Amino acid sequence: MKLTVIGTGYVGLVSGVCFSELGNEVICVDKLENKIEMLNEGLVPIYEPGLEELIVKNKLAGRLTFTTDLTNAVQQADIIIIAVGTPPLPSGEANLAFIHQAAEDIALAMNDYKIIVTKSTVPVGTNEQVEGIVSRYSKYPFAVASVPEFLREGSAVQDTLNPDRIVIGSASADAFEKLSSLHSELTSNIILTDVRSAEMIKYASNAFLSTKISFINEIANICEKVGADVTRVAEGMGYDKRIGASFLQAGIGYGGSCFPKDTQALIHIANSVKYDFKLLQSVVEVNTKQRLNVIDKLHEALGSLHGSRIGIWGLAFKPNTDDVRDAPAIEIINKLLELGATVQVYDPIAMENFRREITDVSLIHWADDALQAATGCDALCLLTEWSEFTLIHLNDLAKVMSRSILIDGRNSYSSEQILNSSFEYYSVGRPNLTKVLPDTVPLAN
Repeated sequence: MKLTVIGTGYVGLVSGVCFSELGNEVICVDKLENKIEMLNEGLVPIYEPGLEELIVKNKLAGRLTFTTDLTNAVQQADIIIIAVGTPPLPSGEANLAFIHQAAEDIALAMNDYKIIVTKSTVPVGTNEQVEGIVSRYSKYPFAVASVPEFLREGSAVQDTLNPDRIVIGSASADAFEKLSSLHSELTSNIILTDVRSAEMIKYASNAFLSTKISFINEIANICEKVGADVTRVAEGMGYDKRIGASFLQAGIGYGGSCFPKDTQALIHIANSVKYDFKLLQSVVEVNTKQRLNVIDKLHEALGSLHGSRIGIWGLAFKPNTDDVRDAPAIEIINKLLELGATVQVYDPIAMENFRREITDVSLIHWADDALQAATGCDALCLLTEWSEFTLIHLNDLAKVMSRSILIDGRNSYSSEQILNSSFEYYSVGRPNLTKVLPDTVPLAN
């Protein structure tokens, strides 16, 4: 099939590249000329394992092209996929300006029948707005469909090529047939539904996963008070098929471009129909508080943080991505600076992106590697579970630090690693591993 994908962010770029890998002719469109130039030169503007290799392969095969010419791209396509951003407004509502503009641009460029697919995460009723805009600006026939994405950054290529399910929402039998055929190589679990239900499935899925994360973090906080180990609790829970083991890893909360934005957007949707979504509001509140548990543990270990030197391992919201959108590290580091601490940071991939999130980059020491970030520090906080961090022997780490205090925000270290080290250690929901050195006296507040 001939596809055009509008938007080359995580969703659009990964989707377009993977569809070309399946043998389709794909044109990816973006208004940003520098981004298209990068892609045409074989450079990838995002970090995603496996993506660069697929881009090179399918460009050479002639199945994948990148352009800023939306009109030509639309006219060549049978199916047009909208994958532009829907960033949050201050109210939490999704900003649909890019969706509306894409719909208008598509309509003005159309030259015959098209299937227009929205893959961006959008509030219920958005595809009806798209249909209205296209009808207003085009005389040609078309069908509208909602096909939400469920990929995870860091494993987006694998998730796209091996999905749990494909959801297709439409009122068009032709759209159902062609989109089912397009996705049939990926999975037989294809759910055909109405447009509004498809839109809601995406929000409901992300809200439920966010709820699991906040729930296990609340359980972790109770575990710390009653002496239970949250990792064993989660393991025991996960064997129950009704619950499942995924998203039961206690830590410092969720971040990224989806969960924070989508939970707030769903709360706004509920409010717009005069429904008080108390459960999801609590999920968001728990997640916000969970991030600052790192600060509480630092206070417990050091007392006052003013004048302390704190190392930070990990800036991306999760490993295997350079995405720092709403990463817990942003709030934690800003709080440390506010309290008068000196901060040294390192992330294998996300350093450059993180610089753009900090108002005054001169306040932060940007390390070249993990050990340099820890050198001379009174405490070290692990905020992203990159595998390279736990490969560093704790005895080697202790040699470069001023004081051997480790705040493990992702429960990355095993009991054996901690017990065989000289570190004062704090994790999340594992009080049995908390180790306070006898000669360590917190500084006065």
